[in-house]
Amino acid sequence: MTAGGGRIRSMLRNFLDNEAAGGLVLMAAAVLALVVANSPLAPGYFAALAAYLGPLSLLHWINDALMAAFFLMVGLEIKREMLDGQLSTWSRRVLPGVAALGGMAAPALIYIAFNAGDAQALRGWAIPSATDIAFALGVLSLLGPRVPASLKVFLAALAIIDDLGAVVIIALFYTTGLSLPDLGLAALVVAVLYGMNRLGVRSLWPYMVLGVALWLFVFRSGVHATVAGVLLALCIPITTTPGAPEARTDESPLHRLEHALSWPVAFVIVPIFGFANAGVSFAGVGPEVLLEPLTLGVAVGLLAGKVIGVFGASTLLIRCGLADLPAGASWSQFFGVALLCGIGFTMSLFIGLLAFDGLPLLQEEVKFGILCGSIISGLLGYGVLRVAPRERHQLA
Repeated sequence: MTAGGGRIRSMLRNFLDNEAAGGLVLMAAAVLALVVANSPLAPGYFAALAAYLGPLSLLHWINDALMAAFFLMVGLEIKREMLDGQLSTWSRRVLPGVAALGGMAAPALIYIAFNAGDAQALRGWAIPSATDIAFALGVLSLLGPRVPASLKVFLAALAIIDDLGAVVIIALFYTTGLSLPDLGLAALVVAVLYGMNRLGVRSLWPYMVLGVALWLFVFRSGVHATVAGVLLALCIPITTTPGAPEARTDESPLHRLEHALSWPVAFVIVPIFGFANAGVSFAGVGPEVLLEPLTLGVAVGLLAGKVIGVFGASTLLIRCGLADLPAGASWSQFFGVALLCGIGFTMSLFIGLLAFDGLPLLQEEVKFGILCGSIISGLLGYGVLRVAPRERHQLA
């Protein structure tokens, strides 16, 4: 192998190992989708997504089946962080937890304020409540050492709690036409998975086989099928030895599965989802779409709501002496990270598609709102962090 080839392979390996690299790939996929949707390739792009493969269209296979792996990964991260990571103690949970709750509530209230007179539009109240950790970390990666590691940890912890909130919202508020027999079968599978965990089954393949059955029953039950991924994750053992919490190691089933999923989820599944759902055609669209209450509710909810919720709730907590500003961070840097929380792509799109299933015009307004709010939040957050002083300054 030539020295040049070795350097290329080394650079590629370093890129794929970077935790923010998936966000950069997702950005590229979203941009490509916008380009294709507004090019001569647009008819083929939209026709391919609408084409049926068996009982579901290609778009539904991506959103209902492929994204179950993404939610499985989310569930694994939630469980690991809660039991064995940055969220394993209450002192570590309090600041990102309060920030996440504020960052979910304030955007939802702003959205509701814009759409209070439209019962149909109100179904989308949760759309601006989610933060896209991949995108946000991708922006942070562009800043290098200018951002202290403590802020990256804070953002990751906040996003994990934010994802947990989004999963609960999807299960509680975007479920229709429940099938009790299928719910019962899904509950039975979960009980078997839990029993396997307690009995010390540490091989992954039995969990994966039952996970497929769980996905099918949840899909038929009326609860969104991706919730099956989270339920499966919560049953995966995090220890190598039954009943021995101290035996948690990188060799546990949970860590092995998380490691196996991290690359395909970050570099295949989420970019495919972004490419399939970010394609918005601007043909025949005037500036008036940006002034629609639904579009404004999403965009302003992401941009202003996240800052008000995340920065406001955190500031109140810190000023009351109940938490500390992340180590080595200045208040302006903390504000910049709060702005980055307004990047709400993957989960926001997902909730928007659920809220307005079968209503393409409203889905288009959702996409415009998400794109506008996320792009402005990302640019402002990057700008603030680019010029923010690195030393810590206390509030006056």
